[in-house]
Amino acid sequence: MSIVRRLRKRVLTLALVGMLGTSGVIARAQMPPASAGAPTAPATIPANKPVALVNGEAIPYSELEPLLKQIGPLPVAISTEQRREMQREALAMLIDDLLLQQYVQKYVPKADQAEVQRKLAELEASQKEKGKTLADFYKETNQTPEQLLRTVNRLVQWAMYAKTRVTEADLQKYYNDYKPFFDRVVVRASHIALRVPTNATPAQKQALVKKLKDLRAEIVAGKIEFAEAAKKHSQCPTAPSGGDVGSFPRKFVVEEPFARAAFALQVNEISDVVETDYGLHLIRVTERKAGEPSNYEKIKDDVKEFYIEDMQQNILREQRKAAKIEILLP
Repeated sequence: MSIVRRLRKRVLTLALVGMLGTSGVIARAQMPPASAGAPTAPATIPANKPVALVNGEAIPYSELEPLLKQIGPLPVAISTEQRREMQREALAMLIDDLLLQQYVQKYVPKADQAEVQRKLAELEASQKEKGKTLADFYKETNQTPEQLLRTVNRLVQWAMYAKTRVTEADLQKYYNDYKPFFDRVVVRASHIALRVPTNATPAQKQALVKKLKDLRAEIVAGKIEFAEAAKKHSQCPTAPSGGDVGSFPRKFVVEEPFARAAFALQVNEISDVVETDYGLHLIRVTERKAGEPSNYEKIKDDVKEFYIEDMQQNILREQRKAAKIEILLP
């Protein structure tokens, strides 16, 4: 994967979140829910105002707004609440970035500066081929030279870190385990979701599981349609649409337990109760699109990139559990 593709990946991720909506199964950092009647952001926020603290380290507003601008103009006007949700999704990305930076600083050797300069030269050459400069890249991606240098440093560090931890056997197994992803298979699914309160007792959680199991039995028996059950019972913003969460690949868009369950289903089949960080789900696959058979030897470099991305996500998951995160977004 080229340096340009890696640098633009988080922009594409944010755009994808926008396209799929906020169903709660998007694989993002877990953000505290907005309180009812929360005030909207003021028109002008000081650039140095912290919008979050991650283990005591501040994320200033000056880093949040440029990330939103990277999406470009939206095709339709959005409400204040929709903009606020976009800010929260963008902030979740910045929190992830900072958690990774903190991990890198603590556990990963410093980047080889010769390799950093080589990557920057690669980026500059790719821009030149398009008749553009690095200055154009900074403008297009709304970042400073310092931010770009920090990003490239981290990419090089991760490459060094992964080099000692990734074997051919690891990559082959990863490819085999997630072959539908590399074959570009996509499914579309609907779900019925019940939230589990953070202070729920085992008995309360089991009652929610039973509720979903009972609902599943009614749907299978033909007493109620899945979409109607989702509209009546699902505690997800997708409920009005019958629980439709859209289409997604095997990896990187929805939480792993959700994706694993969905890809194991036949079209119109309904899962047993599935648990994710968001809550408890019944999943029904409504469509499956076959992709194109892939060849491991031809895409081995891409397999490695995705393996490293997955490794980062696993590290992030552990970092989030241990981190102290304070959201200060107004």
